[in-house]
Amino acid sequence: MESNKPRESWSETESNSSSRFSHSGPLSGPILITTSRKNNGGSKKSARFKGEVDLHDDNQYVEITLDVRDDSVLLQNIKGGDAALTSRLEKRSSFSSRIRQVSQELKRITSSTSFRPFERTKSGIPRALKGLQFMTKSFGGGGGWEEVESKFQALSVDGLLPRTRFGQCIGMKDSSEFAGELFDALARRRGIASAGINKAQLREFWEQMTDQSFDSRLQIFFDMVDKNADGRITEEEVKEIITLSASANKLSKIQDRAEEYAALIMEELDPDNLGFIELYNLEMLLLQAPSQSTNLATDSRILSQLLSQKLVPTKEPNPVKRCSKQVAYFVEDNWKRIWVIALWLSICAALFTWKFTQYKRRAVFHVMGYCVTTAKGAAETLKFNMALILLPVCRNTITWLRTKTRLGAILPFDDNINFHKVIALGIAIGVGLHAGAHLTCDFPRLLHATDQEYEPMKQFFGEERPPNYWWFVKGTEGWTGVVMVLLMAIAYTLAQPWFRRNRLNLPKALKQLTGFNAFWYSHHLFVIVYALFIVHGYELYLSKKWYKKTTWMYLAIPMILYACERLIRAIRSGYKSVKILKVAVYPGNVLSLRMSKPQGFRYTSGQYIFVNCSEVSRFQWHPFSITSAPGDEYLSIHIRTLGDWTSQIKAVFAKVCQPPSVDQSGLLRADIGQGTRMPRLPRLLIDGPYGAPAQDYKNYEVLLLVGLGIGATPLISIVKDVLNNIKQQKEIEQGTTDTGVKNLNRKPFATRRAYFYWVTREQGSFEWFREVMNEVAEYDRDGVIELHNYCTSVYEEGDARSALITMLQSLQHAKNGVDIVSGTRVRTHFAKPNWHKVFKHVAVNHTDQRVGLFYCGALGLTGELRRLAQDFSRKTSTKFDFHKENF
Repeated sequence: MESNKPRESWSETESNSSSRFSHSGPLSGPILITTSRKNNGGSKKSARFKGEVDLHDDNQYVEITLDVRDDSVLLQNIKGGDAALTSRLEKRSSFSSRIRQVSQELKRITSSTSFRPFERTKSGIPRALKGLQFMTKSFGGGGGWEEVESKFQALSVDGLLPRTRFGQCIGMKDSSEFAGELFDALARRRGIASAGINKAQLREFWEQMTDQSFDSRLQIFFDMVDKNADGRITEEEVKEIITLSASANKLSKIQDRAEEYAALIMEELDPDNLGFIELYNLEMLLLQAPSQSTNLATDSRILSQLLSQKLVPTKEPNPVKRCSKQVAYFVEDNWKRIWVIALWLSICAALFTWKFTQYKRRAVFHVMGYCVTTAKGAAETLKFNMALILLPVCRNTITWLRTKTRLGAILPFDDNINFHKVIALGIAIGVGLHAGAHLTCDFPRLLHATDQEYEPMKQFFGEERPPNYWWFVKGTEGWTGVVMVLLMAIAYTLAQPWFRRNRLNLPKALKQLTGFNAFWYSHHLFVIVYALFIVHGYELYLSKKWYKKTTWMYLAIPMILYACERLIRAIRSGYKSVKILKVAVYPGNVLSLRMSKPQGFRYTSGQYIFVNCSEVSRFQWHPFSITSAPGDEYLSIHIRTLGDWTSQIKAVFAKVCQPPSVDQSGLLRADIGQGTRMPRLPRLLIDGPYGAPAQDYKNYEVLLLVGLGIGATPLISIVKDVLNNIKQQKEIEQGTTDTGVKNLNRKPFATRRAYFYWVTREQGSFEWFREVMNEVAEYDRDGVIELHNYCTSVYEEGDARSALITMLQSLQHAKNGVDIVSGTRVRTHFAKPNWHKVFKHVAVNHTDQRVGLFYCGALGLTGELRRLAQDFSRKTSTKFDFHKENF
């Protein structure tokens, strides 16, 4: 083998390794072929040999390391025996003759066609060790033999651990089938034929599984495949272990193609068509397989080490300084939210205080006391909040402000829905204070007032005192208030995540009253609530002059603005009926719709549209992120089935689909443009586009995009936009486009580098955006877009359950350029990403730059990403701006 770089030969020193080769000679042991470079630039092949020589005259065993180069043999090391013995060995002529015999034997072995040399380098062995572990932190408990022993006591039957409970005992309960095969392999090696083992035998199993020797682990894995223990692995046995590994990792597509992949492995490892492979073939595959972890190599190792040192947490000993620093960090990260909330609270407090003081000076205070002042103060904040709550949901207005103005520098537009929820909480508190003070305090005190105390109240309640409590409730002011409270309570309750997402285990009858549909319809009760609110605010007990009835004044402008918004949406959606171009139903309950782009429809990647399907519901509009790029000639969305409406629309479109052809993705497809006669398609209306946090990606030269599952949808649009820009720039450079003059006047594309991390649980999920992944791999020759796919159903790197998948992935990608997990040109990583390493990778590569971090997915990861963004921004010169997509 030739090498451009000097390499060190390296050998292991396990005493049990001498049995790994069937070749015999004066001395036998593992033979390693390495390449050494001389000073003159030439290279020679050398063999490193180690073995044991029985010196009968001294009756001792000595380990000798030899370096054989062509016809010369160099004595590298002698272990065992005393110094005198070593000296005698080096001088004895009989020993020199044995060395010559060894040289001849090595030449014979290495010249054999059945022996295929490979190298164990210092980097290769640790990598292979890491890629073939039977006990990792994720299983095996982490408590060592003591924990396994305690489980044995609980799981054993009559002192024997059954084969069926072996996986549970060692921590492989999620892979019982794989654990069973592991049990069989270990048992065959020891001649155990029973279906159970005692504690001593379990201890032997445990010691071999936890052995840090690569040879030991390799032997276990080989024995799992070699079920007849003949030292050879046939294609059928390879197929069985592929099926077993794919099943353990929930990779159904690999299971279906196990025969094809078994043939691929045999083709690679058995080029002479012997019909079998041996142990050293498997070892070669492990040593040559590249590491599966994300390649986070950086340009500066020193900078990377310094960065790691900076990020080591150091606790400030002074509690005052520590607290002040935390406060300073909090203000720095949330100053937009802080000033908006502070302004809102200040206005509410000012309105409450103003009305409270006003009524404290009136005559009614002497009858109703602080009850009436509290009720009126709360009513004033209610008017303000009932008007304000409409503004965060005026989507067109917010989109215009976000896109056309620079108010985004001081206003947190990304938190519009969160602010809507905060105002709703303020309304709930105001309703509680207002209604509670009136119903439990004001009315009873008025009924029990003396004639003298009631005298000033006649101008408000009439000459005669109200006869009873019911008089207040049945009046216009009373029943409108009660009905409003009930409707608000229903809408507020059904809007909570537990009810909106059906997270509670309710009886079937009650469960039908929850879910997104219940939330949607109950929220639209606001029309009735606002009508009652105006009536309630006009028919006041204690104010009779029209200019003091200010409810309508608060609501006028927000209600007109919101009404215009809905009118614009209704008119715009009426003529934005789109033509369906392609329908695809993918694994993971995902519906993909490709539509014609309406004339004049312009949008930015990261934005979303509302979709209405009259065959499901004439009134419901649901938001979905746009997955196509602005430069595409079509419009596309991907809908994940999570609720009643999405399930129904998937069922409606699935009726017009057919199974795909061999070269197509998806479970069902309908390609309308192919001229085939299709059934009548459902009519879709769209409304939008609307602004979203992800659309701010154009403000950054460096992007870090993180998507979980279907949360990748807005980020895929960004990736496609960056890709389209790459294509466009190449066309301009090559002079193959006639839009060069137009592009010269266009605003320069800001993004210079994008990192996209997509984490999903299911193998089938990668079909959703397979075309995009392949396009990036094909056109992005300069590496502007760095794609990282992660499949969490596959066991982490280093787990023996995914070792064969790793080997197979390397072979398939090297031969065909296609990843076996994703079916794309982008290689898939296993388990979850190490987010700290991801941030470190970006920070080291982009010092003194600002990185736009855009995340879309489940809330569980939000806290970790936000914390890492803050830590790296504070302790490095790279600044991360975190943006979270809100649903």
